[in-house]
Amino acid sequence: MSVLRILAKNILLFGIASSYISLAFAQKELNLYSARHYQTDEALYSDFTKKTGIKINRIEADDNGILERLKSEGDKSQADIILLVDAARLWRAQINGLFTPVKSKYLDERIPANLRANSEPEGTPWFGFSTRARMIVYNKASVKKSDVDTYEKLADPINKGKVCTRSGAHPYMLSLVGALIERDGLQATKAWAKGMVANMARSPRGGDTDQIKAVASGECGVALTNSYYFARMMQSDKPEDVNLMSKLAYVWPNQGAGGVHVNIAGGGMAKNAPHPKEAILFLEYLASNSAQEYFANGNNEWPAVPLVKVDNPALKLLGKFQAEKVSVSAIGKNQIAAQRLLDQAGYK
Repeated sequence: MSVLRILAKNILLFGIASSYISLAFAQKELNLYSARHYQTDEALYSDFTKKTGIKINRIEADDNGILERLKSEGDKSQADIILLVDAARLWRAQINGLFTPVKSKYLDERIPANLRANSEPEGTPWFGFSTRARMIVYNKASVKKSDVDTYEKLADPINKGKVCTRSGAHPYMLSLVGALIERDGLQATKAWAKGMVANMARSPRGGDTDQIKAVASGECGVALTNSYYFARMMQSDKPEDVNLMSKLAYVWPNQGAGGVHVNIAGGGMAKNAPHPKEAILFLEYLASNSAQEYFANGNNEWPAVPLVKVDNPALKLLGKFQAEKVSVSAIGKNQIAAQRLLDQAGYK
């Protein structure tokens, strides 16, 4: 064989080897579509890359933005992982066919059954990785704790003209109503929704922080909020926030009567994930002790994995509570009935 032919053969072999090496490096990445946009999640992603060598490419938007992008991209989407906030949104992504079910013994063992989608023969579409509670905040000067210590009491005539909430179309509200449908039944929840409308201090509007401020100002007597919003304001050292919080008290509702409504932030593997092995590895990482601690300490959420203990001052101040055992999958499935019920009650 001539020297030139040998050289050409070696160049060809080197080219093939280089292609495999390039392919191997190209596969060490992950495309993440996330509706979580907390600065503290940076540490979460950096830790994953440090432990695995897998680079994370992120696209961030709110939940609706993520879902609309995925639908517009269709089969050409390069998403590997979809992270969303709220069971209603996760269920919506599931029925729109945006997830690929995952089989993972590790995830099944770590994430409780009530905090993930119902398992299918081919696997589980999505998993909850952190939890947040829907608490009741009230004005100490105008409201008695015993009058607002359950969700159901917010619809009692004793609270007429005192209640403030988000819009009835917001997923936080839909998820709570979905849980009440599962717990109390459709007819009882319809009556509750009508009672809530009758008790409104003003038309539903604003976010959870707006509800907290409205209660402190006296515009409302009582409101619903996710726990991490309240914890965030508890930690604030701004004089205006300290003054605001001094006027408020909170209650973990339904203790001994079904428990506090609990929702999740969670995710799953995208339908057309180009890096499925890396995607499953990332989902399993999110259920690890270190990742669960990042979730809890980064945004004052609770771990989804029961065995994980966290040392978070804000969560300690909030104290312990009895949580509901309603499946987040059932909560998601009830959102259509929840929206119809709220519309019929005139809940704007």
